[in-house]
Amino acid sequence: MSPAERFRLDGQLALVTGASSGIGRHCSELLASMGAKVALASRRIDQLESIVKAIEQKGGLAKAFPLDVTNIESVKACFDAISEWGTPSIVINNAGISVTKSILEQTETDWDQVIDTNLKGVWLVATEAARHMVASKTSGSIINMASILGERQINGVAPYAISKAGVIQLTKTMALELARYQIRVNAILPGYVVTDLNREFLQSELGEKLRLRIPSRRFSELSDLDGPILLLASDAGKAISGSTIPVDGAHLVSSL
Repeated sequence: MSPAERFRLDGQLALVTGASSGIGRHCSELLASMGAKVALASRRIDQLESIVKAIEQKGGLAKAFPLDVTNIESVKACFDAISEWGTPSIVINNAGISVTKSILEQTETDWDQVIDTNLKGVWLVATEAARHMVASKTSGSIINMASILGERQINGVAPYAISKAGVIQLTKTMALELARYQIRVNAILPGYVVTDLNREFLQSELGEKLRLRIPSRRFSELSDLDGPILLLASDAGKAISGSTIPVDGAHLVSSL
C-alpha cells in the first residue's frame, strides 16, 4: 500500500456529531470524499438532509440520524439505528456550544448546558461507540474536537474552556484504557477557524486585532483540518493514540 493509499477510508463507517454546520459538516464531506460511509448526527436533522444530498451528488454515501449528545437514551437510539448500516469504526465528537459571559454573570444553567454538551456529550458518545466496537471486534478511531482553550484562557467563556480541558484529559484516559482493544482516541485542538458563523466577526476590527496576536498572522481555514483528521482517522495514524494536535497557526505557543 502506498503512503497516499493509507489515508483512504474505503469500507469504513464514520459517525460525525454536530454535523449540521461548520467543522462538523466539513468533516462529514471530507470523510465521504475519502471513501467512508458517513452517519451525520445532530439535533437539527432537517439541516442534515441537504448535506446528505450534497455528499450523494458527489458520489459519496451518507445518512442522517437524530442525536442529542446530552441524553444517553438518544445516544443509544442513534447507535442502534446506525447499527443497521454497520458499526462505526471512526467517530468524530464535534458537537459543542459556548455561552459568552463574564464568569460573574455565568449561571448554573449556562454551566450545565456547556458542560453537558461539550464534556458529558463527548463521554457518552465515545463510550457508547467503544462498546459497539468492542462487541463487534472492530478496531477504530475516536477523534474528539477539543480547543486550544483547553490549554489556555480568554475572558468570557469559562465553562467552555473548562469543558475542553476536560475533553483533553478524557481523550488521554480513554486512549489508555481502550488501546488493548485496538481503539485509538485522540483530540484535535482547533484555534480560530473561519466558518459561516464567525466570518463576520473575524473580518471586523476586533478580529483583525486578534489575528495579529497569532504568530502565523492567519486564521485557520476548514481545509487546514483535513490533514490531522485524515491522519487520525486512517491507517496512516494507526500508532497514534492519546495525542492532542493543535491546528492553530502556532497560536497556542504564542508568547505572553
